[in-house]
Amino acid sequence: MVTLATQKRIAADLLKVGQTRVWIDPKSYEEVSEAVTREDIRKLIKRNVIQKKPKKGNSRGRYKRLKAQKDKGRRRGPGSRKGTRNAREPSKERWIKNVRSMRRKLRELRDTGKIEKKVYREYYRKIKGGVFRNTSQLLTHLKDYGLIKGD
Repeated sequence: MVTLATQKRIAADLLKVGQTRVWIDPKSYEEVSEAVTREDIRKLIKRNVIQKKPKKGNSRGRYKRLKAQKDKGRRRGPGSRKGTRNAREPSKERWIKNVRSMRRKLRELRDTGKIEKKVYREYYRKIKGGVFRNTSQLLTHLKDYGLIKGD
């Protein structure tokens, strides 16, 4: 068996790939072993005696199948969870989502003229104080106290 390490190294350099991606035709080992200059290697590349192998890629099929299931809400049971509830969705983030939705609703009511500016300001503060758990509770409270016009 002929050692073609030098030829492989030069070919890799010329083809701009790693040495593992250089393919040398097994039938032409003798001919390749005689090639000592870069020009000789170039000629062999032109004749397809030396070629570059295609890149290897990782299959995405398994990942796609898994993602499709997770999108449906599968694979999220207690056995799949690593972090605590607070680590998976921090209570602060939950609070922010809640408060923002309630403030959005309050702003909408004020802009459409269904509540007064004074009521808006008062309930804005109440939302910040954590008086209401969610938007529906806020609306129910406003209706019970007759603060929404036109309903």
